[in-house]
Amino acid sequence: MNVQNLGNNYPKLISHMKTSGYSKIYVDRFRREIEKILSAVDSKEWSCYRDVYLEYTKTSQSPDYLRNKRTLIGVIEQFDINGRYPDGRRRHELFQRGAYPLLSPEFKSVIDYYCETEKKRGKKVSTIYTESHNASTFFLSLQQKGIDSLVKITEEDVLSIFMSSDETLLRSCSYKKNVAAVLKACIPCHPEACYRILAFLPALRETRKNIPYLTSEEIQKLKESLANGENSLTLCDKAIGILALYTGLRGCDMAGMTLDSVDWDRDIIYIRQQKTEFPLELPLTAIVGNAIYDYLTSERPYTESRYLFVSQNKPYVRLKSRSIGNVAVRIMKAAGIRQSKGDRKGFHIFRHHLATALLGNGIPQPVISRTLGHTSPDSLEAYLSADFLHLKECSINIDRFPVPKEVFSHE
Repeated sequence: MNVQNLGNNYPKLISHMKTSGYSKIYVDRFRREIEKILSAVDSKEWSCYRDVYLEYTKTSQSPDYLRNKRTLIGVIEQFDINGRYPDGRRRHELFQRGAYPLLSPEFKSVIDYYCETEKKRGKKVSTIYTESHNASTFFLSLQQKGIDSLVKITEEDVLSIFMSSDETLLRSCSYKKNVAAVLKACIPCHPEACYRILAFLPALRETRKNIPYLTSEEIQKLKESLANGENSLTLCDKAIGILALYTGLRGCDMAGMTLDSVDWDRDIIYIRQQKTEFPLELPLTAIVGNAIYDYLTSERPYTESRYLFVSQNKPYVRLKSRSIGNVAVRIMKAAGIRQSKGDRKGFHIFRHHLATALLGNGIPQPVISRTLGHTSPDSLEAYLSADFLHLKECSINIDRFPVPKEVFSHE
């Protein structure tokens, strides 16, 4: 293992971390780890940084300790081999995770072909990841049954992955769709086998859960907490909350917004949706614009980052979807709503509220679909179950049908 480059250049890494605002304790950890590697490399039979990590697994089984070592060694490896400095966002993994590394060469080739083909077609990276991951677990389950090639797969083997012996459903309809997507993409290289396995996939009914909704009382409390200047919410929290409440934007789309997403001259918000990659243009209302303006002028740190919402501490990096989701939790806590175990707390429920509110006010469905950025008109159907105002108009008078009083009794 050649560490000459690391020995010559690691002071640059330490200097970068100091100027980027990393804590002294964190920087010292990296310095000690690098010095330990440099001093021990001659006496150890290390061929790569993975071997450095495996040395620690011989002396400790603590998950937290080993996770910390993976992070440290992973960052050092990226700096030494690729010249990449830590940016506070990307955590380098020393090992490939998931089912794919465990697959047979033929099953791996199927996944590889799918990923390469769909990437060229322009499919979203996140979709490729999800579909290939599900297909990898599908193939690994078959492999654990002693099947290592497509021609050996039988209908019985496939059904056993989706259904138990007592016909209990083991896999969801979306899982089946993802596996089917990979098989369909690989038809050109394995036509007979892929068509045969596709025919083995069971017919599963797609189910939808009831859409959770915000009550009028909860909406009032949310608005009060977002307008209150004396609670624990930051201006960033309030800007994100008001943006979600009045536009219905997804958390990932708010995380991806840049300073250019807000056109102050034309009073519009323009984004490219993360989920569909379709552009979306929304009006910039006064309440939303004022909240964003207050955050930009009074709280947002000075940084060269073009992302709208950034962290409050150095290095000032964009808020990711998880951080945006945590904002929703803080807002609901400040409003004193949805604090019971199991209550839906994410910003998606704000999106549900906007859809049902527009439906309840008689806004045409195509307009609502465009507002929410739906690419399919069928996407709105799930929200109809919470449109109580119009659902009541569909109710049937039961006066003609005598019902025993016990039916309505609470005893």
